[in-house]
Amino acid sequence: MAITALHTAATGMQALSTKIDVIANNIANADTVGFKSSRANFQDLLYQVRSQPGVQTSTNTAAPLPLQVGLGVAVSNTQLRFTQGSAMQTGIPLDAMIQGDGLFQVELPDGGIGYTRAGNFVRNPDGELVLGNSVGYRLVDTPTIPDDVVTSDISISPDGQVIASAGADGQQILGQLQLARFPNPGGLIQRGQNIYVQTDASGEPIVGNPNSEGMGSLLGGALELSNTEAVTELVELIKTQRVFQMNSQTITTADESLQVLANLRR
Repeated sequence: MAITALHTAATGMQALSTKIDVIANNIANADTVGFKSSRANFQDLLYQVRSQPGVQTSTNTAAPLPLQVGLGVAVSNTQLRFTQGSAMQTGIPLDAMIQGDGLFQVELPDGGIGYTRAGNFVRNPDGELVLGNSVGYRLVDTPTIPDDVVTSDISISPDGQVIASAGADGQQILGQLQLARFPNPGGLIQRGQNIYVQTDASGEPIVGNPNSEGMGSLLGGALELSNTEAVTELVELIKTQRVFQMNSQTITTADESLQVLANLRR
């Protein structure tokens, strides 16, 4: 009946509205360092089975197909895309980009561990490396940089060593950065401020040095840009808008059908 169509189209509009929200967030973060875009996944809802297949229709025949009417759609989940973002050379010694799998580990105020792909690190007054966001989370495995070492003399090697040039005396290794990876990185929760947190779905972190145990390597003096593809997102936005309009047209058609039924009594 037309009433079923009204409710079905309404579920479509609600689900598509959520997809537009996800696309909007992707586009808004197109210039966020280390950002990973998401996609909305849909699933169909329950079905009204008005006629079962295989029902005997005569002595020698049976219905080959059922009569089913779907009741709409819902957003099943949002899925993170952990594809590699483009590299941006910054020339800033404390910037580091992960090439491949892995996330940096930072200390959260509640005592937990946060994970991030953003590598824009800053040296704090204690000589430690902190994430250059609005909070300044401390890197879990941060080296302590002596006061007499200037930032321009520091470099980060592909295997995660933080090295300071010591002039004629050669080089001094200040510390070793480590990365963490997860069996299911899509199961991480986005906390905001470029931070992900672990969940039961993500699994336990596997921690190791860059360039080992399946971890990617580090590129010093560079940052990983957002993996949002603006053209793709805009195309998806246009498609979603059109499908949203079709669902609204379904509601209009169902309303007109109900109006015809209401006028039959006159």
